[in-house]
Amino acid sequence: MNVDVRKTRIFTEGESLLPFLREFLPSLPERSVLVVTSKIVALAEGRVEPFSSDARKEELIREESEFAIHTKYCWLTVRQGIPMPSSGIDESNGDGKLILLPKDSFRSAALLREELKESYGVRSLGVIISDSRTLPFRAGVVGVALGYAGFRGVRDYRGKPDIFGRLLRLSRTDVADSLAASAVLGMGEGNEQCPLAVITDPPVEFCEVIDPSELSISVEDDMYGPLFSGMKGKGE
Repeated sequence: MNVDVRKTRIFTEGESLLPFLREFLPSLPERSVLVVTSKIVALAEGRVEPFSSDARKEELIREESEFAIHTKYCWLTVRQGIPMPSSGIDESNGDGKLILLPKDSFRSAALLREELKESYGVRSLGVIISDSRTLPFRAGVVGVALGYAGFRGVRDYRGKPDIFGRLLRLSRTDVADSLAASAVLGMGEGNEQCPLAVITDPPVEFCEVIDPSELSISVEDDMYGPLFSGMKGKGE
């Protein structure tokens, strides 16, 4: 597997995404995965609002999340099944504006994939809309796939033997987030200006239709669920 990170010019609000990609990606190899940061997808979709006040930002955080609770450092939220600070609303590299996440990252990935397949003449192609997230009790951020298309996001080992023949009961690999993390490591978090990455020879199963819920686990089934059992819902 190889990750090719692309440095670009600054992507502007309301700009069309496909011509921008064509400008910095002369070609896309067959059976590759393109990783695009959520920020430029959001800018293309107009998911931007000038910063007016902390109160308005808090209102947006509540509107964008399914769960929100105020903590010492930020609003801890859940948006489209993913825990994240402040519903993913970001001021970094926003030039004084609040940049929201794409409205539906899975839909954005699917639509972009169809445009790319036609434009580049490829058949087997994956697309990931990436962002960064924190992990409990770990410093720093890692990449996460907010949405993806064109490949299976989970590799299931349940019922298969390990190297000693013991059948695995719980093991699954989060393929989508693993690919996003590898790309985001090269993309950076500051002024690198690298919002695109092409992963060639990825260890994935390409497909035309995915299940957006395949990575989701309910709180009741999550082994870390008890840590969050005392949390209350929005605004409480």
